[in-house]
Amino acid sequence: MEDLRNKVAVITGGASGFGRAFALRGAALGMKLVLADINQDALDAVVAELKAAGADVIGRRTDVSQSADVQALADAAIAAYGEVNLLFNNAGVAPGGLVWERSEQDWNWALGVNLHGVLHGVRIFTPLMLAAAAKAPSYRGHIVNTASVAGLTTAPTLGPYCVAKHAVVALSESLHHDLGLVSEQVHCSVLCPGFVATGISRSDRNLPTDDDAQVAPSRAQLAAKAMLDQGIAGSAISADDVARITFDGIRDRRFYLLPHPASMEAVGQRFDDILNLRNPTGPFAQRPQIRETLMATLRGA
Repeated sequence: MEDLRNKVAVITGGASGFGRAFALRGAALGMKLVLADINQDALDAVVAELKAAGADVIGRRTDVSQSADVQALADAAIAAYGEVNLLFNNAGVAPGGLVWERSEQDWNWALGVNLHGVLHGVRIFTPLMLAAAAKAPSYRGHIVNTASVAGLTTAPTLGPYCVAKHAVVALSESLHHDLGLVSEQVHCSVLCPGFVATGISRSDRNLPTDDDAQVAPSRAQLAAKAMLDQGIAGSAISADDVARITFDGIRDRRFYLLPHPASMEAVGQRFDDILNLRNPTGPFAQRPQIRETLMATLRGA
């Protein structure tokens, strides 16, 4: 996809972080944009910002965990622009804590947004893209699913996030194989970034609750947020950098998009452990002081 001018991009999680960066880059390339986000005020602000800069853009509040919302998003995109060329299944949340202490509701939320949101996007938009390809030999489509380095490795106190992101990687690889059987015009990528300055460490603000009771976060949940905040603060690249890398990958039809090359050492270690039937190497093997600090925090030392 060399020329994206007047092509249509649908972006979930479009009001902040990677989604906003994708939107800004798409607008700079002359794309028409359909932005989705669960936060109406933030969505309205980004849509207004882009319109003021001359972009052709619409916004729709969308809870990606709900298939009806994603279907409504697709309907709105087709009604406004007739087809979709790029789909960014990007909305995500990062609840932390020990795997046994998050409630069923917490797990449903994490998997609903991070996994089912991507699945709904793939299930609903892919047939639309294939139909457009069947009608026009010149049509090109591309799907980008946002996973994470946490979809290729694992880390303590981030179980729900790692589980969902591993599933997104598997879903994306399956999608790649399936698309290869039926079309040369529609392709996909999986984006696996490491720490980047986005608002994901504050995603618990959107955690649904059954009542007004406020449950104090556990030591592990506080530790997980502290690790996320520390990693984000030390990030060497920005959301804009990730957007540039992603659009370059779309142009070059690359499947694996890995903005943090240094993370490949941990990825390689994990697969080497599997191949050699070793117990998983801890993610802090090279920095044991982090593990010691985390253990002391969790054990109340």
